[in-house]
Amino acid sequence: MKTGIQGIRIRRAAAVVVTTSAVLAAGALTAAPAQAVTAPSIVAKGGYVMDDATGKSLYAKAADTKRSTGSTTKIMTAKVVLAQPNLNLDAKVTIQKAYSDYVVKNNASQAHLIVGDKVTVRQLLYGLMLPSGCDAAYALADKYGSGTTRDARVKSFIGKMNSSAKSLGMTNTRFDSFDGIGNGNNYSTPRDLTQLARSAMKNSTFRTIVKTKTYTAKTVTKTGSTRTMGTWTNTNTLLNSYSGAIGVKTGSGPQAGACLVFAATRNGRTVIGTVLASTTYAQRATDATKLLNYGFAKKV
Repeated sequence: MKTGIQGIRIRRAAAVVVTTSAVLAAGALTAAPAQAVTAPSIVAKGGYVMDDATGKSLYAKAADTKRSTGSTTKIMTAKVVLAQPNLNLDAKVTIQKAYSDYVVKNNASQAHLIVGDKVTVRQLLYGLMLPSGCDAAYALADKYGSGTTRDARVKSFIGKMNSSAKSLGMTNTRFDSFDGIGNGNNYSTPRDLTQLARSAMKNSTFRTIVKTKTYTAKTVTKTGSTRTMGTWTNTNTLLNSYSGAIGVKTGSGPQAGACLVFAATRNGRTVIGTVLASTTYAQRATDATKLLNYGFAKKV
């Protein structure tokens, strides 16, 4: 009798297993597929996003169309400086009147460097990348170009910028200025600028600078005293508005519109990209935010 009852119990248990397996199998067949991430619509005329670790393209809109780049050019200015052999970031550069005259003449963004002050190369890099100082860019080009005249040194420095672009495979890029103001022949593309930023971000000094929100420099005046300059604020608003933002550089101009090269890290993954020719500073940040969200949502 016990054997009969045990047999019934075994048959019932087997039936439950079979039924459960069938349900699970049916569920596997009817489960809805994962929804594809929809590419965002951006106002910027050009955009590009890549996965930093793999270099895989995640988004492209007119990614290889040449456009004016504004002060995103200064990424290359900084990269060329940081690539100098035996670079001494604490070396002092005396600010010349020519640098001040230049920003006034061009109504350019500036770090408000004071003629006669001795400013370190490190401080000039902060002045270049945070307030987007064209005076700082001029000082660096004058310092690290070669030649007996200022014009020759600047020309030499711009030549180094173009050589670096070529070595990075930036085939749709040309620089004719150290700051992006240019003479009508300064251009790049979203893809090229993203590749440039990806390379520049491998330098620890560059990474530290471009993620800094504010910076105050103490400079030595021509009389030997110390002056505390005004605080420089980073023009990249994503550092305050986007969780995980780590850089990189804003740009703007009559031809360039509103531009932004951007990067962010979340959960150990870094996404990096560019928007060119957006309509306003606020819109370029919105465009970049959409592209970062999309980039993080994409599988690699």
